Amino acid sequence: MKGIVFTEFLELVEEKFGLEMVDKIINQSNLESNGIYTSVGTYKFSEMLQLLQHLSAHTNISIDDLLLVYGEHFFSVLETSYPGLLAIYNDPIEMLASIENHIHVEVMKIYPDAELPTFEVIEKKDNSLQMIYKSSRAMHHFGLGLMNKTFEHFKTSATIELEKIKKDGTEVKFIITKN
Repeated sequence: MKGIVFTEFLELVEEKFGLEMVDKIINQSNLESNGIYTSVGTYKFSEMLQLLQHLSAHTNISIDDLLLVYGEHFFSVLETSYPGLLAIYNDPIEMLASIENHIHVEVMKIYPDAELPTFEVIEKKDNSLQMIYKSSRAMHHFGLGLMNKTFEHFKTSATIELEKIKKDGTEVKFIITKN
């Protein structure tokens, strides 16, 4: 997992819960990296999972809800760092439908060893989209947060439903309807 995901997560934790919480979750975790991350480094997903589990335990916020808020936060990172990527789209449905064939292609140019989820478009209409998310990491709520902010970015709204195809969340259907 790319370091930017870790550095931004810890930044969010500090912003929302304070530096003491960052230290607490790092110290309680058994991290190969010792909690020292660079945005361009690559780290094990198990480290993120430990950080999330400890944060969830201390805040009584579910991991899914933490990932949702984190996904919403991470969208602002994309807006700031890669404005050209978002600027080519005029519509949130178009942008989301292009995750696999455009956005992830661009991400791989920047981070060639990134392990990204896959998004398969199964139905696309002007005001709706159905996609299948697949990832061994089951971070679909992170994706949901990014999607929420995508609609906000385009000054519109949508109803986004999740249907778990696999109970463990490694395969999820997103049903998106523009309001």
